[in-house]
Amino acid sequence: MTASTAVDTRRAYWLVFLATGSYTCLMFVWFSLPAYLPTIIGELGLTSTQAGLLAGAVPLTYIPLALFSGLAVDRIGPGRSLAAGVLCYGVAQIGRSVATGFPSLLAWTLLLGVGATAITFGLPKLVGVLFPPGKTGRPSSIYLVGASAGSAFVFAVGRPILGPALGGWRALFLWSGIVSVLYGVLWLLVALRTRLDGRTNDAQRGTDDSFSLESVHTDLRLVLTHRQLQLVVVLGAMYLLLNHGMQGWLPTLLESRGLSAGRAGQATSLFVVAYVGGVLAVPELADRFDARRQALMTCGTAAFAGVGLLIAGTTGALAVLGIVVAGIGTGGVSPLVRAIPPELEGIGARLTGTAVGFIFAVGEIGGFFGPVLIGALRDATGSFVPGFGLLAAGGLVVVLAGWALRP
Repeated sequence: MTASTAVDTRRAYWLVFLATGSYTCLMFVWFSLPAYLPTIIGELGLTSTQAGLLAGAVPLTYIPLALFSGLAVDRIGPGRSLAAGVLCYGVAQIGRSVATGFPSLLAWTLLLGVGATAITFGLPKLVGVLFPPGKTGRPSSIYLVGASAGSAFVFAVGRPILGPALGGWRALFLWSGIVSVLYGVLWLLVALRTRLDGRTNDAQRGTDDSFSLESVHTDLRLVLTHRQLQLVVVLGAMYLLLNHGMQGWLPTLLESRGLSAGRAGQATSLFVVAYVGGVLAVPELADRFDARRQALMTCGTAAFAGVGLLIAGTTGALAVLGIVVAGIGTGGVSPLVRAIPPELEGIGARLTGTAVGFIFAVGEIGGFFGPVLIGALRDATGSFVPGFGLLAAGGLVVVLAGWALRP
């Protein structure tokens, strides 16, 4: 590695570290509502159905908007796209702080989801622009760890400490929105100064990246018919099925087995810690040994085995082992789903945003219906076993899709 290359690499990592703030702020803002949901239900007089719609509004936003948001990110570039996304969800969070009822709170939350899509697809695009194919695993892990830090921070510090100190949920929403807007302005200045979007345009010179109908149709056809990317879409759907299903129902499962709410929450946090471990370790090893297919198959096997151990165990060591193994497996799939598209033939850095948009447009269907099916199957059978068996099957699908990917 030459001195110039080393400097460029360090600069690229610093840009990724700085851009990671967009995901950290997003997760804090996103999960501030679930953190305060009981209080908000009481203050605004919400029904359980309304509360459920609010909790699921952001993932639902991805289903119709993800693909088109990805197209926009590819054409605008990651610099301005990330800034626009942060400013959008920051303003939405400020709006939520003054909401007077369900309609206004839902409208602002849907706007938050619009901004969130730009972050989800802008960060993989940024990594695809700054790093060569095959070296995107580590930087992808950086922003995913930042995302986990944001959601953990709002539950561990935001709800019990910052909220009461500021004067309640409205004040927490207001100030977190203001901080997000200020960060968005800072990132925009950095993006303009470093000409991030200029690099994108230079790399894509000679291609039609306008918003013309013909250009959009050409890119959509390429992405939607790409066989290898279709397999990554399957991986994304199973990852979201596992992640949303486990985090959504694991505390309730453990409480049904006799654990206190506090202990069940601690056990669920263990899943999150293991998930972060998978995010950090798996892509690093996969890139080092050029073994992404093998990594995906191993992670799928781990997810299947972990959920199986959880089903077989009660609340003892076997269940704890299952939670840890399932967390590592699920976390390992997450960065690989985002890191693979830039190195696919015909996709590359130019269409990374569109490709990841396609993955999440379909994948969030799994993320939404996974928890729903677990609840429905429990109502139908009186047991969590069928629903968690569905999650275990999702791990097997990851194995098969990983095996089918071309080396």
